[in-house]
Amino acid sequence: MSSVDIPREQWATRVGFIFAAVGSAVGLGNIWRFPFQVGQEGGAGFLLMYLLFIVLIGFPAMLVEFVVGRRTERNPVGALKEIGSGVWQYVGWIFIATGFVILSYYSVVAGWTIRYTILGLQDGYIADAAEAEGQFVTLASGLDAILFHALFMAAVIAIVAVGIERGIELAVKVMVPAIIVITIGLAIYAATLPGAGEAYSYYLSPEWGVIADNWQSIVPAAAGQAFFTLSLGMGVMITYASYLGEDRNLAEDGAIIIGFDTSIAFITGLIVFPILFTAGVDPADPGAGAIFVSLAAAFGDLTLGWLIGAVFFGTVAIAALSSAISLMEVVVSYIIDERGISRPTAAIGIGGAMFLLGVPSAYDLVLLDLFDLFADQILLVLGGLLLMILVGWSLPDLAVDELQRGIGDLGSLGPAWIWAVRIPVILVLLVALVLGILDYYEFLTGPFAEWVGDQ
Repeated sequence: MSSVDIPREQWATRVGFIFAAVGSAVGLGNIWRFPFQVGQEGGAGFLLMYLLFIVLIGFPAMLVEFVVGRRTERNPVGALKEIGSGVWQYVGWIFIATGFVILSYYSVVAGWTIRYTILGLQDGYIADAAEAEGQFVTLASGLDAILFHALFMAAVIAIVAVGIERGIELAVKVMVPAIIVITIGLAIYAATLPGAGEAYSYYLSPEWGVIADNWQSIVPAAAGQAFFTLSLGMGVMITYASYLGEDRNLAEDGAIIIGFDTSIAFITGLIVFPILFTAGVDPADPGAGAIFVSLAAAFGDLTLGWLIGAVFFGTVAIAALSSAISLMEVVVSYIIDERGISRPTAAIGIGGAMFLLGVPSAYDLVLLDLFDLFADQILLVLGGLLLMILVGWSLPDLAVDELQRGIGDLGSLGPAWIWAVRIPVILVLLVALVLGILDYYEFLTGPFAEWVGDQ
């Protein structure tokens, strides 16, 4: 039960919950982050590792967050206070911090997608890569970026303030089907482009030498991407599951959510890389602005590229909104449950604070990288790792008992799930965390230190 006497909302339908969870997972993580991660980490090798981590750690970890949320019917902080003791009860704060930080800069990137949708409809895209990069630098920072950051955050606040059934559930029932239909349509179009064959080879044929030479960067990137794209380690699935009834089959719902999410990520690659190869753009161009520079330049080189580009960036904006409402709901649910503040007031207050934290990311791309790497490779993985240790080693009976509700006796599958959490999930997250910390240290002593020296 909640710590204050406020009636707790629930999903009106199973479809609403699944669409909300899919909408959270199918966001910028899939359409913004996934393509540049694949390009930056060498193509098909990263894709293979990513898919492996989705199965090995994504599904078992999602079930852990589901059972914690439904068992406690609380936000991440309240949930960990209920099932944890000692220092474990404070783990929930890591989820709150993670969601707060991610949405602060996520909103800035989402603002770019709105700006680039408008750009395609107004002036079209610049085909020259150097000019496109200059245009991106101009649009991605400064007053323009702050204004679109504010516009996007206002939309998120409006939806979350209305509530679960009339706000989030209603919105995702429109957005998620639209995302699915449009991405499939764009993938069919991309398959007709002359560079599709070469792109598919790059995207779908792993080079084992690339994996062996670069596993130190591929492993944390793939693990972080798997967690990021499934909205794990942020408290989203704990929060969304807290609004569920006991009769839901969590394993079935989790499999559906992961299936949709992974399919959209995969299809996004089938869209992006044929366009890049057709335009002769290097897919390995790294960085947060990759799709806004390389892909925008590619659109500028295609017939009707302005229209295809506007549709693509509009789809990314919709996907970003479906994810952003879940991140804000994590923090808002804490304010409602633990502080007794009304939903509209909580949404406005939290959204305003997230907007302010995001302003530095809109000021300079280096600062966006500072927040992104810290949240994605450290906070995200750390929160997930600690929750897996707590549930897998201290609360296995509670977890299996909760998972069986809506399913029935799991038999040997229950212990198998727990051991999957105890060994491969925890081991992969531990390795990813160590490598992520080292990678972040290199960033701090490299690009960030150089940026500070130039100020």
